[in-house]
Amino acid sequence: MVELTGNTLTLEEMREILFSRKKVSVSEESWKRVEESRKAVEQIVQENQIVYGITTGFGKFSDVLIDPENVEELQLNLIHSHACGVGEPFPELVSRAMLVLRANALLKGFSGVRRIVIERLLEFVNKGIHPVVPSQGSLGASGDLAPLSHLVLPLLGEGEVFYEGHRVNALEAMTKEGIFPITLTAKEGLALINGTQAMTAMGVLGLIEAENLAYQSEAIAAMTIEGLNGIIDAFDEDVHIVRGYPEQIAVAKRIRELLKGSKLTTRQGEVRVQDAYSLRCIPQVHGATWQVLNYVKEKLEIEMNAATDNPLIFDGGKKIISGGNFHGQPIALAMDFLGIAIAELANISERRIERLVNPQLNDLPPFLSAEPGLQSGAMIMQYCAASLVSENKTLAHPASVDSIPSSANQEDHVSMGTIGSRHAYQIITNTRRVLAIELICAMQAADIRGKGKMAPITKGILEEARKQIPFIEKDRVFAKDMAVAEKWLKDEFSLDMKKK
Repeated sequence: MVELTGNTLTLEEMREILFSRKKVSVSEESWKRVEESRKAVEQIVQENQIVYGITTGFGKFSDVLIDPENVEELQLNLIHSHACGVGEPFPELVSRAMLVLRANALLKGFSGVRRIVIERLLEFVNKGIHPVVPSQGSLGASGDLAPLSHLVLPLLGEGEVFYEGHRVNALEAMTKEGIFPITLTAKEGLALINGTQAMTAMGVLGLIEAENLAYQSEAIAAMTIEGLNGIIDAFDEDVHIVRGYPEQIAVAKRIRELLKGSKLTTRQGEVRVQDAYSLRCIPQVHGATWQVLNYVKEKLEIEMNAATDNPLIFDGGKKIISGGNFHGQPIALAMDFLGIAIAELANISERRIERLVNPQLNDLPPFLSAEPGLQSGAMIMQYCAASLVSENKTLAHPASVDSIPSSANQEDHVSMGTIGSRHAYQIITNTRRVLAIELICAMQAADIRGKGKMAPITKGILEEARKQIPFIEKDRVFAKDMAVAEKWLKDEFSLDMKKK
């Protein structure tokens, strides 16, 4: 059980909630803050004070006053009118993360919602009811309005959810679990959709997968070094200490550990004086990616515990301020940075693939083929990797440099952070596919060199992978091998292996 406080949620706890399906609870102190904040909203309605989103319309309609008897209709209209998402839904794990993150933000006690609203969000989490949320349609400022509106619809008994492996009507899943729809009252609709939880949830899932991929890329690169009789001297600790980047030093250390005991690596001057950059500069390039992952983790953990709706209620309602915490610029920049950093793992991996298959660059069989000429071997696998790398270059164009005015120019600068988070995730997926190809080629090269000469750790990885991806004795439909390798990297390559 993970306890939410509104202030202490970590990426590791999100990993447990998402992948281990841990349930969530709430600290008593958080409930006290929620109830105090709610009292302030009810007083505003009773006294008919003019406060944005509580007794007024939204966006450009902020100067339109709403009669007290229309407060509930105002909130329902908000959700209905803002549920304008399009495209394929976010992954189910992203929907689960959105529920958790939205509840955690409301638990800070600055939003003025009733306890029942947060309880319902967490009931969905704990019973595995995950709203179907279209992935396109958010500008990433004024909050992720469209995605979050779709997240809220099932709380009202509307929309669709993922439940027990199926996509079903929300009311069907709720009825089965004995959950009743709620009616939103003053400010609650606005509090639920004014936030960055779509881009942040997508970013959380992306970062978790990116960290896994970064570890995997080191193990695969180590195997490639063996397949190419790479020079181990370039990973000497002294080389990396004198530059000073901790992440670079750490990557070099892990590569040395992965290759400890290998009889396939060489020393400088034995076979060649120095290796190409795609081998020699692995710590520098992969280390720089780790720098970005650390930066992104820091920003996500701040945002995961941030109050991002508007207006915010302070001092028991004595101070209510309309601000701009819903603006996604911090996460937009982080997501663009994440995409660029992971794209570099694919870039350098594809260059290692080329060195594995190109007979002009090694002494292995051309394209690792059993019968070069009659059989093409890994020739077109490299083509596929090159295509994915090129696609990543397009996806890595920063979404955050764009902005389009909305709401009649009231909302005249937006972040496009949700687009950036989706692009980063696609880059992560493409990069995993490139690394799957490098894995296939590196295993083939290592087997040709002699599996018995490999380091114990890389040999163990090869043997695990070989249970699903056999040695290439003749041409076959390699798309199947690539798909199996990709799935193995995503779902089965154990954490213990990655961290060795």
